[in-house]
Amino acid sequence: MISEEPPKRSKVEGIKEASDFLRGTILEGLADTSTGAIANDDTQLTKFHGIYQQDDRDLRVQRRKEKREKAFSFMIRVRVPAGVCTPQQWLEMDRLANQYANGTLKLTTRQAFQFHGVLKGVLKNTIKEINEALLDTIAACGDVNRNVMCNTNPYQSAVHGEVFELARKISAHLTPNTKAYHEIWLDDELVEGGQEDEEPIYGKTYLPRKFKTVIAVPPSNDVDVFAHCLGFIAIVDAENHLVGYNVSVGGGMGMAHGKKETFPRLADVMGFCTPEQAVDVAEKVVTVQRDYGDRSERRHARLKYTIEDRGIDWFRNEVEKRLGYSLEPARSFKFEYSGDRYGWIKGTDDKWHLTLFIENGRVRDTKDYLMQTGLREIAKIHEGDFRLTPNQNLSIVGISEQTKPQIEKLLETYGLDRGNRQTGLRLNAMACVALPTCGLALAESERYLPTLIDRLDTIIEESGLRDDAILIRMTGCPNGCARPYLGEIGLVGKAPGKYNLYLGAGFDGNRLNKLYKQSITEEEILEALTPIIKHYATERTEDERFGDFVIRTGYVKPTRIGSEFHEDVEA
Repeated sequence: MISEEPPKRSKVEGIKEASDFLRGTILEGLADTSTGAIANDDTQLTKFHGIYQQDDRDLRVQRRKEKREKAFSFMIRVRVPAGVCTPQQWLEMDRLANQYANGTLKLTTRQAFQFHGVLKGVLKNTIKEINEALLDTIAACGDVNRNVMCNTNPYQSAVHGEVFELARKISAHLTPNTKAYHEIWLDDELVEGGQEDEEPIYGKTYLPRKFKTVIAVPPSNDVDVFAHCLGFIAIVDAENHLVGYNVSVGGGMGMAHGKKETFPRLADVMGFCTPEQAVDVAEKVVTVQRDYGDRSERRHARLKYTIEDRGIDWFRNEVEKRLGYSLEPARSFKFEYSGDRYGWIKGTDDKWHLTLFIENGRVRDTKDYLMQTGLREIAKIHEGDFRLTPNQNLSIVGISEQTKPQIEKLLETYGLDRGNRQTGLRLNAMACVALPTCGLALAESERYLPTLIDRLDTIIEESGLRDDAILIRMTGCPNGCARPYLGEIGLVGKAPGKYNLYLGAGFDGNRLNKLYKQSITEEEILEALTPIIKHYATERTEDERFGDFVIRTGYVKPTRIGSEFHEDVEA
């Protein structure tokens, strides 16, 4: 039952309304050299500018003893619509990472770049130089539509070209209109009182919560289309021509431990639109969520709860009223996998495309692996583009026959393709950043998952499953940044060194997993997974995926809708 009485709004809603279209006191905070931080209210507003204030949690105890403030720094997220950037842009991001950040580049689960460890004193210069590279950070975070993702699709370049253009159009159309970003970071002339600002799509208080849009091209579901607020699923005819998109709405991964009213949810497919209608559809979906999303409880503010509460039929009708036309019935499609295709592939354009495994998306040099240097050298000679994949990997696209031998030589020199020779488990692993910088993390993730996989790989090898793709995903908290509830094996931080273990998601991204064990240590994780992996190796049917096997054999029950996620789980 939907209450007709307007509830009290959350504190963040008040901050947005009073912010003068996202200005707040950010400029004053940047000028204050007495602290490495900015004002609390401004930390909400800088998210809209693509910036999170963080601190190094490894140093908290030491600095508290020394009676010093936390080791504050900032994470900057760079929008890369569809994950496509030029080699020159890659080189600029690499330079900025070394000049202003912690010397590493993070490729995110949503096809964006992240810089970590940027100090307040160089924050403005960093963002200015990102923009000079023809990229930006506006709307990379905050209660707006964020970086628009699409399938990297290196072997269907003609179709990818069309979906890439749609991703760029949606990204541009749903970018906030406020001039605050350019005033604060790019030194554009100040607009007194924001009198020239207006937000025709968002309004003064923007959306109730973050909003995520993706485009998928079957049979690949590498974007995990059903995990997002809004999805477009490309429908291609027998001649490989794009005829339109199925539209999915209401997906989302985040939840909170111990609060069963929160849960991950897969999106519903609500209809079909033509390519010409897609941007209009995206806008109207956003405006319905703007007007009906929950602005009182942020845990309940995502589009998935709006649709869960009101129903998909109500939502589609509301969208169609604003469109002025009806969506067509959804067309048939089939997803087969949600991971990346590694190695060399020749595309329909007769050019080569190479996808490299980047463990947890962290590009850096180590003593025995100069990955960052090797990719820098490739960028210097590459004439095509770079594509950040939705699985934190990297595709080098549009390599000519003439350039291919040079790139192969660099791969050999720097060992860049050695990652592609890992087990199927590691090649399909994904982790969020978590500690030491994420303030929400309850446990390790990026720093820990490789070590856990080292031990799991021993079992995988012994079981004869080296080349079998099994999706494993880990996050340091239940917010779901690495989409753990779509992992055939999902691990979600519960406390330091302890994780909830989930099993049974669909390899194609069409089914959520289910809680199998709560708050368990590394040894308990191995104890739980070892017999299941061995059972799978000996008793699976032909072509049966791990997630399907654990359901068929009764380890967990299937979870297809979010409201079933907590069923049969002890409190």
